[in-house]
Amino acid sequence: MTFHDRLLARASSLGSICVGIDPHPGVMDAWGVSYDLAGLERVAMGTVEALGDHVTAFKPQSAFFEQWGSAGIAVLERCITEIRSGGGLVILDVKRGDIGSTMEAYAQAYLGEGPLSVDAITISPYLGFGSLTPAFDLAEANDRGVYVLARTSNPEGGDIQLGSTSLGTPVAQSIVDNATQRNHSTGLDAIGLVVGGTHETLRIDLSWYSGSILVPGIGVQGGTISGLASSFAETSALLVPSVSREVLNAGPNPQALQEAVERVLAS
Repeated sequence: MTFHDRLLARASSLGSICVGIDPHPGVMDAWGVSYDLAGLERVAMGTVEALGDHVTAFKPQSAFFEQWGSAGIAVLERCITEIRSGGGLVILDVKRGDIGSTMEAYAQAYLGEGPLSVDAITISPYLGFGSLTPAFDLAEANDRGVYVLARTSNPEGGDIQLGSTSLGTPVAQSIVDNATQRNHSTGLDAIGLVVGGTHETLRIDLSWYSGSILVPGIGVQGGTISGLASSFAETSALLVPSVSREVLNAGPNPQALQEAVERVLAS
């Protein structure tokens, strides 16, 4: 099955919500654990254990593991293994983007067959959409996916994303158009988009896009599930709302985490 097929299959039974695993100091404090490697592992693994049968995907934020060096990366590897062994999908939030052999190496790290291999990753197109081709090629060859930053949830993003390309097209729209063309040409829908759920008006046209859209900004940042119906009314693409702190801060009690997911779904 392609990544998009696996995503659709799991979303059909659990809904398409994705829970971000962002073990920053505030979350660790809410869990009552120390800000160290043991606390990192407690939050990461505890979240997966509590919600593995309740959500379609998890989105570990790589930076919160990388900051602890090789030991933190080892925790990330164990977290990825635990998610996938339970049938869940892993969208690793790494926002990689480079050119040539460097982009190829990033692709192999996450979309190949190594210890950090996942179902999909986030990538940044700001060295040019074409620079990401190694990641596109490997994702499609290995039935994995990528999510290209297009219209992000942070307010600063609009300064660049709504600016014009040399052809007069908004930057975010050019990313959408390129992703649309690639998915239509392959039929695999491996190229996803990141479009935030915090905007009253997206100011991009998604009507021809096929694939899935990762929608961050749900919960603490102000986005709601009910608000997506109007913001994304023009697209039939699968929406994957992503929530982090709104759920994580309810830990460590498993039932409290599960109830937090239900509250988000009802928002």
